[in-house]
Amino acid sequence: MFSFAALAQQPAAMTRPPTPVSVVEVKPENTPATFEFTGKTASSRQVEINARVEGYLDKIAYEEGSLVKTGQLLFQLDPKPFQAALDNAKAVLAQQEALLTRARQTLARVKPLAKQNAVSQQDLDNATAGVLTSEAQVQAAKAQVETARLNLGYTTIKSPLNGLSSSANFREGALITPAGKNAQLTTIVQIDPMWVNFGLGENEVLKIRAQQEAGQLNRPGLNKIQVELILADGSAYPQKGQITFVDPVINAQTGTYNVRAVVPNPNNQLSPGQFVRVQLKGAVRPNAIMVPQVAVMQGPNGKFVFVVGPDDTAQPKPIQVGDWYGDQWIVNSGLEPGDRVVVDGAVRLQPGAPVQIRPAAPPAPESAKVPSATPLKP
Repeated sequence: MFSFAALAQQPAAMTRPPTPVSVVEVKPENTPATFEFTGKTASSRQVEINARVEGYLDKIAYEEGSLVKTGQLLFQLDPKPFQAALDNAKAVLAQQEALLTRARQTLARVKPLAKQNAVSQQDLDNATAGVLTSEAQVQAAKAQVETARLNLGYTTIKSPLNGLSSSANFREGALITPAGKNAQLTTIVQIDPMWVNFGLGENEVLKIRAQQEAGQLNRPGLNKIQVELILADGSAYPQKGQITFVDPVINAQTGTYNVRAVVPNPNNQLSPGQFVRVQLKGAVRPNAIMVPQVAVMQGPNGKFVFVVGPDDTAQPKPIQVGDWYGDQWIVNSGLEPGDRVVVDGAVRLQPGAPVQIRPAAPPAPESAKVPSATPLKP
């Protein structure tokens, strides 16, 4: 069977001139770790606007589909019947207050007479009870006035939050009822801040835990993880978010932990229902060994790189790779600090071939590197 050992034992042609190559020296360094998932935006608050009293719809006061603000008028029901009910309740209250005044006057006359035994104790008790009854009737009348005032206020329907409005379910002149299918008038969804829901796979969780236990990954607290979004066109969303909820139970249908992040949306750039790429940042891989992707090649037994030895000859070295960051692969095993890995010219090499090291090309600017968390399978 073909193997790296057999490959390494093949002699290089003695007459072959040294192959010019460029190398990088392996230097462990703390490397940011980014994990990427597919997410979907959702409104952070959705409110159904329902009628609370029965009446005819007089006016639709907002533009359907527009952004509305807290306290903005949405619908106006016919207030006239409720204004009449309020006026009637106020009249009843005035009548009861008048009766209370007369009952108190009666009690004031009876008390001195009772002390002089000019009236019976029964007359005093009746006068006292009359005052108490009138006071209770006044309180009941005040409650009726308050109820009528509330019902009149319910004819003016305003937005309880800043959000995006949906279409109105009824037109002017329709009879609106406070119960059943005719109660809901429209829906308002809050879009600032925006929720982003995504799933964290069970395998991914186990992998992260294993890397933490092995000292290959340092993860900050949940409140320090930074959430960044990549939109469908590949552009980066400018606002950063935070994770606010992680379901402790795996979703039986998807096999993932449901995770929710909150992202500011001051310019309404995000809309509910958008698919986005969610990048979680803040974790660090301590003393990670990385090599450029162009240096890694695929052999019959897995991935390998060519390493230049002290005698300036190239030898293949099998490696185990993990995730990648920018244009580099993170090497889990196979390389040691100080190894000189061939970057340019490796495809022309054979085991034991002499090499001539030339200066490496200048590295790409940091702005051109796009971190990713897609695991590369060996």
